[in-house]
Amino acid sequence: PIPSAHKKTLLLKNKHNIKGSDVTFTARVDSTTLTRKPTMKWLKGKWMDLGSKAGKHMQFKETYDRNTKIYTYEMKIIKVVPGDAGGFRCEVTAKDKCDSCTFEITVEGEWKHTLTCVDDEGDLDFSALLKATKKKKKVKQEPEIDVWELLKNAHPSEYEKIAFEYGITDLRGMLKRLKKMKVVEPKHSEAFLKKLESCYSVEKGKKIVLRCEVFDPDVQVKWLKNGQEIKPSAKYVMEAVGNVRTLTINKTSLADDAAYECVVGEDKCFTEVFVKEPPVTITKLMDDYHVVVGERVEFEIEVSEEGAHVMWSLHKDKDSKYRFKKDGKKHTLIIQEAMLDDIGMYHAWTNGGHTKGELEVEEKQLEVLQDIADLTVRAADQAMFKCEVSDDKVTGKWYKDGVEVLPSERIKLTHIGRFHRLTIDNVKPEDAGDYTFVPDGYALSLSAKLNFLEIKIDYVPRQDPPKIHLDTSGNMVSQNTIIVVAGNKLRLDVEISGEPAPTVVWSKGDKPVTETEGRVRVESRKDLSCFVIEGTEREDEGNYTICVTNPAGEDKAVLFVKIVDVPDPPENVHCTSVGEDCASIIWEPPKFDGGAPLKGYLMERKKKGSSRWTKLNFDVYESTTYEAKRMIEGVMYEMRVFAINSIGMSPPSLSSKPFMPLAPTSEPTRLSVHDVTDSTCTLKWLAPERIGAGGLDGYVIEYCKEGDTEWVVANQELCERQGFVVRGLPVGEKIDFRVVAVNMAGRSPPALLGQPVTIREITEHPKIRLPRDLRTKYIRKVGEKINLVIPFQGKPRPIATWFKDGKPLDEKMVSVRNSNVDSILFIRSAEREHSGKYELVLKIENMEDRASIDIRIIDLPGPPQNVKVTEVWGFNAALEWDPPKDNGNCEITGYTIQKADMKTKEWFTVYDHNRRTNCTASDLIMGNKYMFRIFSENLCGLSEEARMSKNTAVITKTGLEIKRNPYIEKDVSCVPKFTQPLVDRTVVAGYSTAISCAVKGFPRPKIVWMKNKRVLGEDPKYLMQNHQGVLTLNIRKPSAFDGGNYTCKAVNDLGADEVECKLDVRGEKRGRGGACKVGGRRLGRDKGKGGAPVIC
Repeated sequence: PIPSAHKKTLLLKNKHNIKGSDVTFTARVDSTTLTRKPTMKWLKGKWMDLGSKAGKHMQFKETYDRNTKIYTYEMKIIKVVPGDAGGFRCEVTAKDKCDSCTFEITVEGEWKHTLTCVDDEGDLDFSALLKATKKKKKVKQEPEIDVWELLKNAHPSEYEKIAFEYGITDLRGMLKRLKKMKVVEPKHSEAFLKKLESCYSVEKGKKIVLRCEVFDPDVQVKWLKNGQEIKPSAKYVMEAVGNVRTLTINKTSLADDAAYECVVGEDKCFTEVFVKEPPVTITKLMDDYHVVVGERVEFEIEVSEEGAHVMWSLHKDKDSKYRFKKDGKKHTLIIQEAMLDDIGMYHAWTNGGHTKGELEVEEKQLEVLQDIADLTVRAADQAMFKCEVSDDKVTGKWYKDGVEVLPSERIKLTHIGRFHRLTIDNVKPEDAGDYTFVPDGYALSLSAKLNFLEIKIDYVPRQDPPKIHLDTSGNMVSQNTIIVVAGNKLRLDVEISGEPAPTVVWSKGDKPVTETEGRVRVESRKDLSCFVIEGTEREDEGNYTICVTNPAGEDKAVLFVKIVDVPDPPENVHCTSVGEDCASIIWEPPKFDGGAPLKGYLMERKKKGSSRWTKLNFDVYESTTYEAKRMIEGVMYEMRVFAINSIGMSPPSLSSKPFMPLAPTSEPTRLSVHDVTDSTCTLKWLAPERIGAGGLDGYVIEYCKEGDTEWVVANQELCERQGFVVRGLPVGEKIDFRVVAVNMAGRSPPALLGQPVTIREITEHPKIRLPRDLRTKYIRKVGEKINLVIPFQGKPRPIATWFKDGKPLDEKMVSVRNSNVDSILFIRSAEREHSGKYELVLKIENMEDRASIDIRIIDLPGPPQNVKVTEVWGFNAALEWDPPKDNGNCEITGYTIQKADMKTKEWFTVYDHNRRTNCTASDLIMGNKYMFRIFSENLCGLSEEARMSKNTAVITKTGLEIKRNPYIEKDVSCVPKFTQPLVDRTVVAGYSTAISCAVKGFPRPKIVWMKNKRVLGEDPKYLMQNHQGVLTLNIRKPSAFDGGNYTCKAVNDLGADEVECKLDVRGEKRGRGGACKVGGRRLGRDKGKGGAPVIC
């Protein structure tokens, strides 16, 4: 048996079994301290729950003994096969506690079974055994079934069933072997463009995405797990984007380790998902222990995950004294009483860690606090040897002259706490000798000598009969009754007379009191006997007798000692009912009132989780029922009660079970009838105005016929919505309805209708309520989403049909969803072919209603046609053009005209939103030659392209001619030459910079910028400017790669010139890991185009 912290006992041993035989394992759980029935699991290996394997091969049984309160669990394996071998574990849980025990099964082959069945008396005839074995093989020769061929041809959903039938436990290894065995012929799939990968691997708790591509983007696929269809949920998310189909598995567990299929019609693609369990680490290591013999030892560790499997390694074989306890992440090895043979190292292993602790056990050192002393006693006197040792649990034996002393009527051996006594009454001469006390388990002995003193009496003493003189004053309430408060000291001094001195014997009932030391003792003096009780207890109450005797006579007196105490605490404190801010508490009186009548009770309460108790009454409350008020709704409270008598106040009672003041909600509001048919009535209402801390669990709908008082519940389960359809109502009857809100505190007051409802269908003509914005043209741009909700009414439910341009609507292009009250037209991405006149037809039998919607999908227009300059005069030019061929499915709202002179070729806008197809461009510069371009514009915007004019406009010089002196034009041609060179610069990475120089030359030279002798093309990172010979190269947010030698080269027909500078990019200082070194300098990481980091 393995004792547990919560009274559980698991009786399991390793089994060494023969193939084909039966084996049974039994576990017993003591439930005397459990409030609920424990839960038992049988596991194989690490995580395989055998509860789902119950059948012909494995059988489970559970019994309960009401007398001993012991649960017995049995697992029986019928005809053990080699696949049953391995490690097993039974795990029992109760609330948040857990206990487990491991065991193993070893299976031997059939040939061993044959040999063990042969009687081994006498000589073995091995040749006969071999012949018998051969004969048996011939008799049992049956066609063997190849399990792997069976699995190879089976559907994946049957793998687990076949594995269980033939004893295969390693399912993952089985799948790997089957994968190697199966040779899949390459088959071209018409349904899949790209199939699933052959396998996927994911860590436990992570997310995994299975992805494939199908040929038809509109086809629907099914996902299967081990042959079973997967339904969409928060764990399994299925998506379809174009041709791509994905299955996302969130928070994977070991149960997701399976085979998956994607099915399109009759085509399938397969894959396997392997879930890797993360290693379990040890977060709290094992401590070393140094204890003495008999002490309790607990080796405790903590692991990173709850429910993890921990393997303990002991320095010797497991014994019943070892207990294994699991509480959440804590795992404990318990040794109830450590012995010397438990010394050694203890190890704990997980799949991701190891720890060890050393146990050192030493023998107890016994200390003698009081040694026994030599005694010299007279005849008929009492001799008492007494010693005191340091451990009150130590036992021992007494010896006289080497012979063990046994108790008798004269000799008494006592052990009270640390004191050991040997008492000899009526000492005789033969009692003299050496006495020794030897403690058990220790190499120690205490010795003393008893000397006998013989006294001769030569005279005859005077004899007076004994007499007891009782003092009836003081605490004696009557002549023979004494009342003592528990815990106080009682001392009775009784005067005695008589000659010779009488012998005094005190007794309680029939049991004499002879102790002279201790809590209850007798002290004797001359003419006085004292009876003392230190710290009186309830058990000390009773009749006490004092008897005095001498040769002249005898005298007796009887006293009754009554012990009064504070009462026991009240019992069974519990809450019977609660209100919004109050609760009714009831309890039972204490079993013992302390010997004095109860005066009443005091009550206290506190919030759950708090340690501060609040008094509820300051005056004594006499009843056992109390209503606590002024409480907060929705807060958990606990109560306790004190009992009071004339002695004082009792200890507090056990706290009551936590309770919460709650009140029902107010009645539901605005109850109304939404619809009525021949057998149903639809009700709607709003939530109660006051709900409170108890929340709202749902509603109960009830109805009854007019004039009846018996209400019928319409819903079997609580209705969570604020509407309900009551069905099965009789036609033509008048029915009353009411709705009640329900929460933890109970039912609210009912919400009633003002008058009964007649159950009869009301025919209503179909009517389409077209929204106002749809009564004109509905215009949307290409690519936008269209979602039109058209409400309607009519009874019974009308039939809604859509038409486009007089033809039935193609549901492949447009999605339609109809309900009882509306029809929804949905287009995910609008195209121009969706334009047209849509008509909704609503029919109820021979009645109908129609509504039309004109939908126009517009796009950007094309450019204008035949743009030309028709006339040029002065500083003006007249332009004409034709409208574009494609107006974007809507009218042209205007044109944008731009001009550019042939020298700079920079475009400037002349007119915006010009509505006509002609215009006049004014304020043209004399001597320049102009070209024009025009954009079309509609509701979507400007056309993507512009149309250039076919001819140009030349503004000639006119007016007075000035006769100038002959002028000889000077030749200003010169070779390009830089008047201001480039300067070396150092810049910070990430901050835009510019380098500049100046050049002169005629004709105007062509400028070429180069980096490290490579020409810089049209890279948007660089902006090259030339303003009146001043050349500037702007570099946007340079990085370390932009450092180097930059060259500016000017070339014309007469020659060329160039200048060069060096640009050094220095890295910006960043946090940890934010910089690197280039050329001895630290450079920061920059962000390239689009914010992407540039890693140096």
